[in-house]
Amino acid sequence: MGDIIRLLPDHVANQIAAGEVVQRPASVVKELLENAIDAGATRISLIVKEAGKAHIQVVDNGKGMSENDARMCFERHATSKINKAADLFNLNTKGFRGEAMASIAAVAQVQLITKTKEDDLGIRIDIEGSEVTLQQRVTAAQGTSITVKNLFFNIPARRNFLKSPQVEFRHITDEFHRVALVHHDIHFEFLHNGSEVFQLPATTTRQRISHIFGAKFDERLVPVNETTALLSVTGFVLKPKFAKKSRHQQFFFVNKRFIKNGYLHHAVMAAFEGLLSSDQQPGYFLYLSVPPEQLDINIHPTKTEVKFEDDHALYAVLRAAIKHSLGQFSIAPALDFSNDSSFDTPYAKHKAAPIAPRVTVNPDFNPFSRAVSSHKQPAASIAFDDIPTETPAAPLIASQLNEVHVSFQWEKKYLVAPHQNGVLIMHQKRAHERILYEEYMQKWDIEKMGSQTLAVPLVITLDTPSVAMLKANESGLLEMGFQLRTATADIIEFDAIPEAFTSEDVPHFLTAWLTPLSNGTVHAFSQRDVMAQTLAKQQCIRSGRSLAAHEQMELIHKLLSCKEADRTPDGKPVFKMIASNELNTFFN
Repeated sequence: MGDIIRLLPDHVANQIAAGEVVQRPASVVKELLENAIDAGATRISLIVKEAGKAHIQVVDNGKGMSENDARMCFERHATSKINKAADLFNLNTKGFRGEAMASIAAVAQVQLITKTKEDDLGIRIDIEGSEVTLQQRVTAAQGTSITVKNLFFNIPARRNFLKSPQVEFRHITDEFHRVALVHHDIHFEFLHNGSEVFQLPATTTRQRISHIFGAKFDERLVPVNETTALLSVTGFVLKPKFAKKSRHQQFFFVNKRFIKNGYLHHAVMAAFEGLLSSDQQPGYFLYLSVPPEQLDINIHPTKTEVKFEDDHALYAVLRAAIKHSLGQFSIAPALDFSNDSSFDTPYAKHKAAPIAPRVTVNPDFNPFSRAVSSHKQPAASIAFDDIPTETPAAPLIASQLNEVHVSFQWEKKYLVAPHQNGVLIMHQKRAHERILYEEYMQKWDIEKMGSQTLAVPLVITLDTPSVAMLKANESGLLEMGFQLRTATADIIEFDAIPEAFTSEDVPHFLTAWLTPLSNGTVHAFSQRDVMAQTLAKQQCIRSGRSLAAHEQMELIHKLLSCKEADRTPDGKPVFKMIASNELNTFFN
């Protein structure tokens, strides 16, 4: 029998290796962004076309490569990150395996242009299916530009298994988020089909989170900060009321590397125990710093799976740190009793005498008689001791508030109404917003959402990913009363809109609706909720408007009949109650 074992050709070996390293366009984006960061770049641009299937380009201003290095980077197991096996346990770079560039070049058409600070000219290398087709000197700026075209052009089966452009674009966006969130000191920009998706200047971690997820995100964050001999934990968790059913806002970073770890996720869930329902997921952005020798990254080519030397200790520290932060910011019972304001005696009770417990009994009660005499003595109230008592304070919000008969407007923004228990101060705009929101939600629970046909189609311009997302979820929009069609890649035309909407309401609704849609949390109830919130915000009375006396009273009584009168739909306070005993104490 002859010999049958032989070495595979390099281009075949590279294609096999690419199966693990390059799974989809997002894998290419991840590898190229991490290489740019390892090159010391302070500004990185990501340019994508057709969700990465046609074109992916990463441009950085890093240190660049020499001609020899530029050619060597496409060889398998060629890397500048490590020299010996021991270096695997002291990694401070993103990459180290030396497989990414060789794998990408095996399944795509790649163009590399790079230049170092010392060189007068840069070097350009074109490579296709592991074969170099061009190598020449060119004029270039310091740094590196890598363009990947026609991914999987030589593996049709793999290309056919790629998902829709919307899904692939979401994966690319996720990878961009993971890199941008941990490197807040680098300026990132992201373009898709010529449209700007993100422009992220160098800033702080908190501001970077707000730049990516929206300006209002800042008020949702609870800082976490704990340092021990084993590790340090920094970052933020989201307040429990902003928890979602999806896990799109959960980020673990260890030594500036995004990871997935179910054990550490369980530690976070344990810290939120009792604060979330069983179907809710907490949001978090947690940055762990662990000594490199206690961490093994070389588990999988994607490098998102790691092993810790003492994961049980990490679990305990992480859970305690989050629970402590939630307690400090009055989200949950505090672990640090010295900072727990719930144990403080209210000022109004400092001089109050204790109230003796009482019990009411019937002295004539006889359990052996069939009937109790009708000539009973009145029930006696017997105290356990003779300590004098004081009348307990009236509840802060009583049913008598509906008997408010007079109010006045202050600064054309607040309504002030006295009542028997104190003074009510109400924000007129937020109050009307809560009223309208509940009215719409009650109406839509009973009736189907109606639709109105427009005489002239309403034209809305959005970025291309948003248009694609709307088209992919057209059935949900139809249920709400919309009828739409695509005019161009970035223009939507609406032939009909919900009957409760005006044309001016539609852009605001779409903006509010696209956010949960991108997180995969839109369902029938949240569609109605977003619609009701949008309409309430647009149609409520504004601050600065004068209200007649009867309008003020109607607003107050309608608010007090709401199910959740104290908060707007997005969680802002609506009114403030100042009790009579607070006023009496202040003026004593």
